[in-house]
Amino acid sequence: MVRIAAVGDVHFGPDLSGTLRPYMQEIEDKADLFLIAGDLTRAGHEEEGAALAKELRGFSVPILAVLGNHDYHLDHQDRIAKQLGDAGVVVLEGESTVLMVGDRSVGIAGVKGFGGGFAGACGSDFGEPEMKAFVGHTKSVARRLEDSLRSLQTDLKIALLHYSPIKGTLLGERLEVYPFLGSYLLAEAIDSGGDVDLVLHGHAHSGKEKGLTPGGVNVRNVAQPVIKHAFNLYHLDPAGTGSIDRGPGFTARV
Repeated sequence: MVRIAAVGDVHFGPDLSGTLRPYMQEIEDKADLFLIAGDLTRAGHEEEGAALAKELRGFSVPILAVLGNHDYHLDHQDRIAKQLGDAGVVVLEGESTVLMVGDRSVGIAGVKGFGGGFAGACGSDFGEPEMKAFVGHTKSVARRLEDSLRSLQTDLKIALLHYSPIKGTLLGERLEVYPFLGSYLLAEAIDSGGDVDLVLHGHAHSGKEKGLTPGGVNVRNVAQPVIKHAFNLYHLDPAGTGSIDRGPGFTARV
């Protein structure tokens, strides 16, 4: 089994310094990887990114993340990504990376994602330039995700997002905000990416944890308000079955 600790929407800031580090020891003991599904900061302040980078520095477990919409708010996303990178966190945006867990290769493709809605109630790149740009950006992100997944020739494949690829994990959110929480184009990219084992996302604070893409890929919404823990622990079967189960989470202080 490959053990994956995951959380999203930690919305970290300097006032939370010291609250996550105790759980990092739990993660080192119980997980092979730690994945963070965006919204690392509250409002994209550099000092918020610096506080989280300090919190995550010095641990041996590989930590990978994507940024979320909050991290882009002040246009300091590149600086926040560098702060985290300097602390040893791999920040993905349209890229993939491969890690070895024992004798198994695990590929992680990461993108923030974007909105647009879902089949039957979605935007299209028709009409005003603003609408074309909105949906066009999601199409571009989805293409990068698909390409990144296709490039992975690994025993296990994981897609790490902030925005949701499916409606199923949005249940509980108001229907009016679905177009701003994700896009079916991301699910199409995942289902076309070849034998993806697990999708992790955040962003939907009032959604539900578990869902499936139309192609049957397991999706987990790990936004902290949903999982109500500092992280959830998932076990992936590397035997090619794609099966997944959920291990224990831990009471959050962040």
